[in-house]
Amino acid sequence: MHADPESPSCKEETQLLPDEWLKVKTVPGNGNLSPGVYYPTGSKRSRSHRHGVTRRTRRRAILKNGECNILKSRISQRRLKFLQDMFTTLVDAQWRWTLLVFTLSFILSWLGFALIWWLIAFTHGDLEPEHLPGNQEANNWKPCVFNIFDFTSCFLFSIETQHTIGYGSRTTTEECPEAIFIMCLQSIVGVMIQAFMVGIVFAKMTRPKHRTQTLLFSKYAVVCQRDGELCLMFRVGDLRKSHIIGASVRAQLIRSRRTKEGEVLSHYQTELELNADGCDSNLFFIWPITMVHRINRESPFYGVSAADVLQERFEIVVILEGTIESTGQTTQARSSYTTSEIMWGHRFVPLVMYNRERQGYEVDYSKFDETTQVDTPLCSAKELDEFYGSQADRRSIESTEHHQQMILKMPDRAPAAVQTDHKDGDFTVTL
Repeated sequence: MHADPESPSCKEETQLLPDEWLKVKTVPGNGNLSPGVYYPTGSKRSRSHRHGVTRRTRRRAILKNGECNILKSRISQRRLKFLQDMFTTLVDAQWRWTLLVFTLSFILSWLGFALIWWLIAFTHGDLEPEHLPGNQEANNWKPCVFNIFDFTSCFLFSIETQHTIGYGSRTTTEECPEAIFIMCLQSIVGVMIQAFMVGIVFAKMTRPKHRTQTLLFSKYAVVCQRDGELCLMFRVGDLRKSHIIGASVRAQLIRSRRTKEGEVLSHYQTELELNADGCDSNLFFIWPITMVHRINRESPFYGVSAADVLQERFEIVVILEGTIESTGQTTQARSSYTTSEIMWGHRFVPLVMYNRERQGYEVDYSKFDETTQVDTPLCSAKELDEFYGSQADRRSIESTEHHQQMILKMPDRAPAAVQTDHKDGDFTVTL
């Protein structure tokens, strides 16, 4: 790797740093962070022990697959509240419960109306031995429903009525008005149950949640320099040809914070400013894009160094939102990065290349999570800015002194007085 001559990790430049900047930070279980050596926090080095105490891993609010790691408890009247919104409850439920309710809704409706048909036949006397179908013509008996023998035949008639199968052997007659009313009622109930359950199954199958399975986030986030600034970067990608329209990416930092009054906010959320390729967080999402958070004075990571990342406990939640081109529904994909998933001194490798044979841009997703080590200062962005500022001041002073010496060495005449403004780096000559 080639070192940046302006980087604090270079030997000839670090001699110009004040003493407080030359303090070498300590990493867990092993001495010092050597200049030019980079320790990704996902390596074994970052998970070592310090002072004999095992470092606890950060508890996630958002799992890597996007699921919220939230457990709700002690909710009053929880079942009643969920039953009042039965449709959403069944859509959110697991498939086995949805299919169980789907099956039971039909079976119970068949059994319920079969019992009603049996009661109608029983009260009318159609189940008497002399009134059974074989004796009806001889006894001049007109039943409520033809060809009803027992509860089994009532159950079959219930299924035929509810689903309008119409085999033709069992039909209602004009003898019982209640039978005509129940037939109409069961037809309506059957259509309602079928529409409700089919709607639930369709909603589960077309949920935008499933579209997130083809939206990718890089396994690690990286920290490196870009245009002279320390940047936190992660990569997002889409596997499908149908695009996410109006895609936007947000990132939030979750960590503890103490207020001026001493209150501890254990899960304080801070919005991180993101951009990509000179644009804001709204993406033209046709290939994998690297999202960049510049660590400047407005960034909460402005005073965080490589060693601090190993010790601090925080979580960066990243959210990708947009409209599915094929369905028009809005989808949201989520992931997160803990301190053990931030690699300091790494950069993502390019994965988009033009394929001349296929006449198109080819994306190699095998390199989606691949990174390469690059020279990166181990200090914080704040210390880096102070270092660059000290270098600028030193060069300004040296330039001023050089110009003074050149003027004093002029052969024709020497200045009577030289006045120098060290603050602005300018000087004036009085003859």
